[in-house]
Amino acid sequence: MAEYLSPGVYVEEYDNSPRGVEGVGTCTGGFVGMAERGPVEGEPRYVTSFASFLRQFGGYLSEFAYGEYRYLAGSVEQFFANGGTKCFVSRVIAPGAKSAAVSAGILKAEAKNEGTWGNRIQIKIASSFKKKLQLIKKQEDGSFLAKNIRGFTEGDFVVYEGEYNRIQTIFEDKITFEKDFAADPCDDSFVPKKVLYLLEIDVSVCCNEEREKYGELSFNLSSPNYILGKMEKSSLIHVSLTGETEFLNPFEGIFGTGKTEGVLTLAGGSDGNIDGVTAGTFIGTDRGPGRRTGIQAFLENDQVNMLCVPGITIPEVIAALVSHCENLGSRFAILDMPKEEAGTKELIEYREMIDSTYGAMYHPWVQIFDRSLQKPEYFPPSGAVMGIYARSDLQRGVHKAPANETVMCTGLNILFSRAEQDILNPAGINLIRRIPGQGIRVWGQGLQAATAVLNM
Repeated sequence: MAEYLSPGVYVEEYDNSPRGVEGVGTCTGGFVGMAERGPVEGEPRYVTSFASFLRQFGGYLSEFAYGEYRYLAGSVEQFFANGGTKCFVSRVIAPGAKSAAVSAGILKAEAKNEGTWGNRIQIKIASSFKKKLQLIKKQEDGSFLAKNIRGFTEGDFVVYEGEYNRIQTIFEDKITFEKDFAADPCDDSFVPKKVLYLLEIDVSVCCNEEREKYGELSFNLSSPNYILGKMEKSSLIHVSLTGETEFLNPFEGIFGTGKTEGVLTLAGGSDGNIDGVTAGTFIGTDRGPGRRTGIQAFLENDQVNMLCVPGITIPEVIAALVSHCENLGSRFAILDMPKEEAGTKELIEYREMIDSTYGAMYHPWVQIFDRSLQKPEYFPPSGAVMGIYARSDLQRGVHKAPANETVMCTGLNILFSRAEQDILNPAGINLIRRIPGQGIRVWGQGLQAATAVLNM
């Protein structure tokens, strides 16, 4: 705005012509696949880096345990390596997968979700006697006059000279207990020798390098440090109490008489029967909001506009994924082709299973470093391709198709020729090729089709 130094009438001219709409980044990826850990039901989880994926879903899966269903982690890593910035992940599990668990007295702990990963969880529990309560005098009505009751709540467990009791009522500076003490707990000295200790526990939950610590937890339902409330924040375990007797020492209720600390190890976690995996495992089920799985879980997400199921070439899954995108109208399917398929006739026949502008197929598979095998291995290209869409979106805008873009990988499992490209590309198969002097690049008309969908 202009600065006027004296009174008067001034005329200002403004440009009233229409302004162009600036392009907005739209390329948010969605992944469906098997992972070491992570939630199965409900809205897919938000991931902003590969490190974020590792924290929520674990690392690379074993080829020997998961076979052709192990490619999710590598594909997500490729998404970020090729320029992706954000995605959502929906984990699926094999039939029979179970969460690891442990029961010890009144305490039960269960891994947050299914898988053998939970068998590595250890819970270290130790008693905590940090808060002291001084009782000055016993009143005629059976209550005690307390010096300072700050930090104490009705229902709290306390201990005095090895004897456990529970606070019944607190009114101003008066306090009552559920039962009488065997020995006189009162001491009106300035520096008392007799004090009651608030019985709390310290809990440490460990899984490999991941650590969670919870201090001064209470078994009192009314306490702000109630164990179930505080440990609900855990990303590793879910804790429950199986009940309690009329009166007991809660800590001994876990480990037994005379113990003040202990370690619990979860067991029984299972990854399920991989041989029982079907197309329905990835398609998922629709049990309503918060309970959807697989591809169906993305019905609860309106941010994703690219979706893939890395390495899964089951026709029923491909059809379901494309139909999902068509029904929404604002989502595009990135599809992989069978890893070893190299014949042009066979590839075209496979491509013909879909006839839609809401999906595109890419081939061949790309070579990256496999963290589980500790050597280079071939992975489906869908994750890398989605990263390239995102990269092009950020660098060149949503209106530019990301054709002729470099793929961040070390090799390809099949080297197609220019002549084969001329046959496959018109058939709707988008090839990734090693171009002399230009590196490994992605080609194909499907890129333009995808861009049209993403710009809708």
